[in-house]
Amino acid sequence: MEIIKLENITFAYPGQKPLFKSLTFSFRAKERIGITGPNGVGKTTLLQIIMGLLKPQQGQVIIFGKERKNEVDFYPVYQKIGFMFQDPEDQLFCPTVAEDIAFGPLNLGLERKQIKQTVEQTLSIVGLNGFEDRVTYKLSGGEKRLVALATLLAMKPEVLILDEPIGDLDPSNIQRLILILNQFPGSLIVVSHEQEFLPKVTQKSFWFEDSKFLPLNHSRL
Repeated sequence: MEIIKLENITFAYPGQKPLFKSLTFSFRAKERIGITGPNGVGKTTLLQIIMGLLKPQQGQVIIFGKERKNEVDFYPVYQKIGFMFQDPEDQLFCPTVAEDIAFGPLNLGLERKQIKQTVEQTLSIVGLNGFEDRVTYKLSGGEKRLVALATLLAMKPEVLILDEPIGDLDPSNIQRLILILNQFPGSLIVVSHEQEFLPKVTQKSFWFEDSKFLPLNHSRL
């Protein structure tokens, strides 16, 4: 089953030459792929187009078999695809860790008892037991990144899309993240400059440049 399909995407930021021309991309259920490439080629932009945060000037964005054109079209997507921003502060906006993790399940209509259990279980998965009442903005960069991941896992998504997920993580937490992602049962897209990280959590990787995806040999990463 094809989860994501981009067809002939053209995108340019205002006043700049096109970043993408006739870009095509497809991603199927249960795939686990890595994307790497030079700075400035549009890796983050690609993810933001997939999530409806940016709108292409031309082309189609098809997610779960339906073309997505406007904000309303993407609401069902947000329930099934968890997207981690490159900067975790972009998705942490509640006073405490527990409130940030509970925000998504609350919007799904879960009962408060279920939400409390979900918060505790998710914090245990990311190795932050007892962080429920910690003030989010006072956390370290690595802790914020793990809490950001916890907010996604609490939604029980079918797909995770992660933009530079090991920034701010020390070696022990990178190993924890690898374990978490390898235990995640769904589909996975990871963008990372750290090419040696990608084979540890994905099945295949691509070099992205000039709107094209070139397969990489994992054994050479």
